[in-house]
Amino acid sequence: MAQYDLIIRNGLLVDGTGSTPQTGDLAITNGKIAAMGQVSGEAKHELDAKGQAVAPGFIDIHTHFDPQLCWDGYATPSIEHGITTVVTGNCSLSLAPIRNRKAADKIVSMFGVIEDIKKRTFDEAVPFNWESFPDYLDHIRPKLGINVGALIGHSALRLYVMGAASQERAATAEELAQMCALVEEAMAAGALGISSSYVDMDENGDPVPSQYADLDEKIGLAKAMAKSGRGMWQIVPFFPDLQRELENIAELGDISLAAGIPCSLQPVLSSPTSPNAEEIMAALEQQRDRGARVYGQVMPRCFDMNMRLSETSMLLFSLPKWKAIMDKPAEERKAHFGDPAQREALVSEMKNAQGMSGALPFLTVGTVVSDANKVYQGRSLMEIAQAEGKELGEVILDLSLADNLDTEFQLKNVINADKEAVARLIDHPLCHFGASDAGAHITQFCGTGDTTHLLEHYVRETGQITLERAVHRMTGEVAKDWGLNDRGRLEVGLAADVVVFDPASVTVGQEEFVDDFPGEARRYVRRSGGYSAVVVNGSVAYQDGAYTDVLAGQVV
Repeated sequence: MAQYDLIIRNGLLVDGTGSTPQTGDLAITNGKIAAMGQVSGEAKHELDAKGQAVAPGFIDIHTHFDPQLCWDGYATPSIEHGITTVVTGNCSLSLAPIRNRKAADKIVSMFGVIEDIKKRTFDEAVPFNWESFPDYLDHIRPKLGINVGALIGHSALRLYVMGAASQERAATAEELAQMCALVEEAMAAGALGISSSYVDMDENGDPVPSQYADLDEKIGLAKAMAKSGRGMWQIVPFFPDLQRELENIAELGDISLAAGIPCSLQPVLSSPTSPNAEEIMAALEQQRDRGARVYGQVMPRCFDMNMRLSETSMLLFSLPKWKAIMDKPAEERKAHFGDPAQREALVSEMKNAQGMSGALPFLTVGTVVSDANKVYQGRSLMEIAQAEGKELGEVILDLSLADNLDTEFQLKNVINADKEAVARLIDHPLCHFGASDAGAHITQFCGTGDTTHLLEHYVRETGQITLERAVHRMTGEVAKDWGLNDRGRLEVGLAADVVVFDPASVTVGQEEFVDDFPGEARRYVRRSGGYSAVVVNGSVAYQDGAYTDVLAGQVV
């Protein structure tokens, strides 16, 4: 009779602690790591990992897979990149608690604007047959092929208790007590923490509900969360204005100290004006010196994105006339963008673009549809504008209209382009690896694949980070700080989330724009190479480039 369920033999064990890797075996029984080192005995199944690394499954702490998990329990393509745990419910948005269908429509509208997940996708694949946060967790549990750490959305929580008043004022003492009770209920059911936002706007251009909360409310919710013995308070700061972002970080320090909990903000980026994000890092260090636990979230890739007038684009959110048209159904947009009476106003507005819209001049032309547009592929919009004596807005309109609004405009190598600076941010003790935004903005970029990019570029190609340090950052470190205490390391007795990969060949593919989403929606994906197996709670979920259809994921 076999002693173990699975033995992974002859691998380089990178245990997730940052320790020097050692060659050996790893045995698994009943979803747990049962033995390590030179393992004798037999197993029902064996994998030969000679020449490969064996590491804890990677953890992605910032995703928006909440809706996708209703039909895709693997959160594809996450597992293909060695990820065995995703944290959902970020940026103040979760799919529960939800009081009724009208409230669900409000959440759907906010997801559509903020996370680029369309209403037609929700209508087809997200049933909203739950009310409480525990009900939502019970709905997704049987479908999970990946582990899920679920955050409670502060905006969803306020909307449930306060209704329309959630976007008008701070909570009363009675309303706060109701929200705290819901938080305690959710944490008892397996929630991982609470997320909030200082920056996001809803479908009407109004601040999301979390922005109307005062500090007393935030501390009260954080204390309710902390009663469970764990919990992370996650936020998106007001990053368009540095001074306001620094104030947000200071407030996180207040919340951390008052409630005794860790806080996390996303993203911390290297920019042309601040390659090392000096001001943000100094603010994080100041909070550390106060005794607070406040962490930034970093990503390894350039913050590249794509824009199509047929889809959604955060690059146009700060341009009201453009956004008003982008908010219309796709089939109506072409008439508005092609209307001569509106053209002058649109072109004029883009001349004064600020905030994220200030990146529009850096766009280049990607894929096109019409033969007439092929000559523009690879050229920058400013170059085209200068060559043809046009304004930037005219170029975008003309190319898009020729392609039925499906011209791809690409923003590349502007944000997070200084790889040495990014490596320093990744290695900073006050930064957590994982600002991916995977599952969101799906028509603009694919967030999944950062784990593979870290291994390919920063470990193998440049040697800026050692293999054991990279694995530690993606596993043991975030598991400890985020309260995932039963996983994140290769250690006897812990959950057997394991990834087997070849450090010499692991690679992330180019973005592909695919049509595989419910509701006739499209998205960008990035595939991987070099992973031979991914094990979730002791079961092989992905092997040799294919999924196994085993649903062993858990709410963690």
